[in-house]
Amino acid sequence: MCVLRRLLTTAPARRDGRPVARARRPSNVWSVTSAKGKRRLLIFAGFVAGYAAGTIIALRQGYSFGWNVPVQCRRGHLFSTIWIPGASVKALRLGYWRVQWCPVGRHVDLVRLVRDADLTEAERSFAAAHHDVPVP
Repeated sequence: MCVLRRLLTTAPARRDGRPVARARRPSNVWSVTSAKGKRRLLIFAGFVAGYAAGTIIALRQGYSFGWNVPVQCRRGHLFSTIWIPGASVKALRLGYWRVQWCPVGRHVDLVRLVRDADLTEAERSFAAAHHDVPVP
């Protein structure tokens, strides 16, 4: 049994009798991925890091994200909408602004986030009462 195991685990020999060096297995993703794949992975990681940094900065400045977030269109109408950084189903994202339907003025316009601290209680309740169209 020991001889059989030794025969199966030894490297094959060359014609001159020296053992053939076995190829080492790659130890991580970077050694298997092509240069193009590495570049794509780094670009994707850069986008994710940028969105994460922008979200953290916006949270520290007092903006909120989620389901009932107060926003304001360029004409000054206040309403609430779903605002998730990096994702939108019913709006066209343009950095900190979005092209979206305004249910108060019944028009399509650029909307932006509004801090809760900048709104009065009446404005906050008005924005909560006027929500845009639900997710399709």
